[in-house]
Amino acid sequence: MATNKIALLTGGSRGLGKNMAIHLAKKGIDVILTYNSNREEADKVVSQLQSLGRKATAFQFDAGCIRSFDTFIEQIKQYLKEETGQHNFDFLINNAGTALYAPFMETTEEQFDTAYNIHYKGVFFLTQKALPYLNDGGRIINISSGLARFASPGASAYGAMKGAIEVLTRYLAKELGHRGIAANVVAPGAIETDFGGGRVRDNKETNAQIAAVTALGRAGVPDDIGGVVAFLCTEEAKWINGQRIEVSGGMNL
Repeated sequence: MATNKIALLTGGSRGLGKNMAIHLAKKGIDVILTYNSNREEADKVVSQLQSLGRKATAFQFDAGCIRSFDTFIEQIKQYLKEETGQHNFDFLINNAGTALYAPFMETTEEQFDTAYNIHYKGVFFLTQKALPYLNDGGRIINISSGLARFASPGASAYGAMKGAIEVLTRYLAKELGHRGIAANVVAPGAIETDFGGGRVRDNKETNAQIAAVTALGRAGVPDDIGGVVAFLCTEEAKWINGQRIEVSGGMNL
């Protein structure tokens, strides 16, 4: 009997991560998701995935606390062994993130370090620690941003870190190719979620500005993104490797 594919998705309790989890489940993939602080919302997502007929669970995880990663990986190993009878998973989706909106001249070292730990250092070392438990032939999907391609004042630190993720992903594709592991980047444009205090969703002026510079004439919504991530975990996407796929509706073309 074939075993189900399993995805480990960081930041899956809301917004883009929640939508990714739902699309993964609809593709027949079991999901291990993480949340930072909102257990209640994470549990709701787990219930939703289970209602789609998939195995699902949620673990608390601070993507910027690198010293906690060994304990987190042990929890994943224990869950896999006890609940699935498997020792490995198939897809690692590094989605967890926070916003940092600050002009270059006003960005503090503390803000920088917090964002760096979550958006780059955390991704680097979680991937490193997870690799022994990622099946050969698996996939790594890192989440970047349109802000790594075009410059928007106030996003210098965040955009630069996402640029670093894009370079790292190409190195992962190169170095892990011998295991048949593909690594790709999905780079959303501006999306209507509660990210960054919901500014794209709730600020009408910001929303209109984004729509005006987007070829398809609107800001994005979570459902524009989740299906692309799920697609990259399918057999149809097996020959896509080392690529940056921007999913922005044609923003700032």
